[in-house]
Amino acid sequence: MLLAMDMGGQDTGSRRDAWAMAATATLHCLTGCAIGEVLGMIIGTALGLHNAATVALSIVLAFGFGYGLTMRSALASGLGARQAVRLALAADTVSITVMEISDNAFILAVPGALNAGLTSPLFWGSLAVSLVVAFLITTPVNHWLIARGKGHAVVHQLHHSDHADHAHH
Repeated sequence: MLLAMDMGGQDTGSRRDAWAMAATATLHCLTGCAIGEVLGMIIGTALGLHNAATVALSIVLAFGFGYGLTMRSALASGLGARQAVRLALAADTVSITVMEISDNAFILAVPGALNAGLTSPLFWGSLAVSLVVAFLITTPVNHWLIARGKGHAVVHQLHHSDHADHAHH
């Protein structure tokens, strides 16, 4: 349904640009989520935590690393800590939520994936495929958000205003 959306009469080039921006935003988000997700799965599996605890740990770490990467960029561009937190929450919450629901649902749907252990190809394979699934599901969501000036469009606006500020100096 979201894949067939019209971007309000935009030409093919700007639609392609919007999808490219959505893919880039999703990859950015996926980077933080993947760090947290993989770390959580490794820690939970290594400690022999119950599947629910392992998934919960992965989700907490995914949000932490996802927000952290956005905040790092925001702070580097000159925003204060409070503004950086607000930006990360506005830019990443929906994207990370969709990503975490989709990748964890996939991992939980693969029989034995969480119980396979750290040396098992099943564990690592299902984790890798879950991140691809999350990317494919989250990119249209980010496209929809960006088209409405939400999500990573907020970060994009920061980068454009930052570049404009540098051009005036």
